[in-house]
Amino acid sequence: MENENKNEELEPILPPEEEETETPAPVDYPAEILNLIRTVTDDAELREALGDYHENDIAAAMGEMTPEERERLHGVLGNEAMSEVLAYSEDAGEYLEEMDAGVAADLIEEMDADDAVDILEDMDEEKREQVLELLEPEAKEDIELLHSYDDDQFGSIMTTNYVTIRQDMSVKQAMKSLVEQAADNDNISTLYVTDEEGAYCGAIDLKDLIVARQDTKLDSLIVTSYPSVYDTDSIAENLERVRGYSEDSIPVLSSKDGTVIGVITAQDLTEAVKSDLGEDYAKLAGLTDREDVKEPLFRSIRKRIPWLLVLLVLGIVVSTVIGMFETVFDKIALIVCFQSLILDMAGNVGTQSLAVTIRVVSDGTLKFRERVSLVLKEMRVGLCNGLILGLISFLMVGLYIHFVKEYDWLFSFAASGCVGAALLIAMTVSSLVGTAIPLFFKRIGVDPAVASGPLITTVNDLVAVCIYYGTAWLLLIRVLALVA
Repeated sequence: MENENKNEELEPILPPEEEETETPAPVDYPAEILNLIRTVTDDAELREALGDYHENDIAAAMGEMTPEERERLHGVLGNEAMSEVLAYSEDAGEYLEEMDAGVAADLIEEMDADDAVDILEDMDEEKREQVLELLEPEAKEDIELLHSYDDDQFGSIMTTNYVTIRQDMSVKQAMKSLVEQAADNDNISTLYVTDEEGAYCGAIDLKDLIVARQDTKLDSLIVTSYPSVYDTDSIAENLERVRGYSEDSIPVLSSKDGTVIGVITAQDLTEAVKSDLGEDYAKLAGLTDREDVKEPLFRSIRKRIPWLLVLLVLGIVVSTVIGMFETVFDKIALIVCFQSLILDMAGNVGTQSLAVTIRVVSDGTLKFRERVSLVLKEMRVGLCNGLILGLISFLMVGLYIHFVKEYDWLFSFAASGCVGAALLIAMTVSSLVGTAIPLFFKRIGVDPAVASGPLITTVNDLVAVCIYYGTAWLLLIRVLALVA
């Protein structure tokens, strides 16, 4: 008897249907930490549990804790671990004010000097002075060193957490020196080499030192071209150059004798970029400096009023110029309806060119020919965009005037022609203004970000008004004589 299965048709095996899976929500670590603080009563157990969390998450959880819970957290973690947590906190100054001055001083001493400076600046002046008086001489000296620099100098953001070794050492001697210094300095991925006088010679990667033979001289391992900066170098002028090296840390040398006095870490550079962007954003908004939600009322007013006064004067000038075209308003009142169209587009284009120009000139290496090329390129962009938008406006405004306002075809498209032509010219000129003003400011040594968005917009308003009403007067009244 034949096997019946031979005649059976095999069904194709289909892959199982894929179930739609939702992306899991990120774990709320600060909430978990807060729960541990409030539920785990044994300090040793709590300490072990907190060891699984990053300091940044613990710092975030501190904002939801009561002063008593923060005090317990400090007792559980100890000074060293607590100082690392506070380095990640935006409100560390407030937390230290809750503590006794002596306890706060102990925590400050455990921190890197740059973190300690930032936190001390956020503290109440009276409490800060109390803490400074209680600091050990070495910690106080490091803090005073950073305070001695201007905010725009690398010396103000460097850390004194680094390791140096002598050029004349062997690998074995260098490793011994590294171990001795690592007890107080954990920034050891790159070691900085100095000569007998303490002058900077170069750097050695820790990995290269580890794999080298013990009797090898350090000369063969030193990277003499390793980048460095001087303590008095401007952050704004050198930030792009330093970031381009993508190193974990870069040594800061004394401008007096070339010795290593600190390092700039990748985290320092990230914070510097954030600060620089914040300042540029503030200037683009017409502010003299950054401000935050805790800024006192009168300080905020003081920061905002200078540019507002300048813009007020320019606004009066714009209004005066508009008044000069009173004849055009009297004869062609309809033309006023499209004023905002011209002014808005001119302001937008100028602000775009301003943003591009500030980004390009920020590295400070732009040559004269490149500056001219940038101006011409932005003008070409403005011209092409103006041509496209001018043609669209010519058609749309002409149809609107004819069908909605019920003017004849000649007047409708003559008026829309004024709008289109003015838009083309205004956008081209605005691109020039938005590029030329920051380049001029850079040339005379003024921060180009000071050529703020409101300033560019107001200047372009003045230009656009003259172009628009001048075109209307010339074309509609003088050339075509469409109105008496």
